[in-house]
Amino acid sequence: MDIYTIIFLALAVFIFLRLRSVLGQRTGSERPPYERATREVLRSAQQDNNNNNNNNIVPMPGGAVDPTSSAPAADVTSSPDRWKSLAEPGTPLALGLDAIAAQDSSFDPKHFLNGARSAYEMIVLAFANGDRRTLKDLLSSDVFESFDAAIKDREKLEQQTETRFVSIDKVELIGAELRDNAEQLTVRFISQMISVTRNKTGAIVDGNPEKISDITDVWTFARDVSSRDPNWKLVGTGSGD
Repeated sequence: MDIYTIIFLALAVFIFLRLRSVLGQRTGSERPPYERATREVLRSAQQDNNNNNNNNIVPMPGGAVDPTSSAPAADVTSSPDRWKSLAEPGTPLALGLDAIAAQDSSFDPKHFLNGARSAYEMIVLAFANGDRRTLKDLLSSDVFESFDAAIKDREKLEQQTETRFVSIDKVELIGAELRDNAEQLTVRFISQMISVTRNKTGAIVDGNPEKISDITDVWTFARDVSSRDPNWKLVGTGSGD
């Protein structure tokens, strides 16, 4: 073996060790990729919700609400007032939260509400801006189709919508249910915002840029508890008093 062969072998070993130190190696314990929640589960949850709520929740176009994380799981064996500040003991809401927590050890309703608040603002602004990419991640397929149709109507009319949040005053759970493997949570959002729609010349066709409107929205989110995907999707929207 001549000197050049030895030098090349030494360089090859050196490069291999450097790459290994930078890129690491697989150990078999890597976190698996998340699965998308099945369309059938979310579609079923949405249809049942529409039928049982007198159409108060209407289909609209829904990634990535991330209201679950490593936050402490709800203790389903604790006292009846474990949902204090969220639901009165014995109410349908409390019983629904019990059912979800019993099935999903990672469920934390307060953490969910924080995520839902962020998702609400993201979805409203994405819809106003015609941001289909964001909407597609956050909405169920049926709800996305409805949002997309409304955006297309605006585009045909060459209109643009400007929306600005003044405040989000209240975010509260008003419904919770577990159907098969589908967790379903309904949230009431009370907010103040300014919204105006203009045509291609800039003339106002709807809304008022100087007026603050009080808005109450009732939205339903769902996720497949059997999926490794922690994200919730918007499966229904409506307005409330």
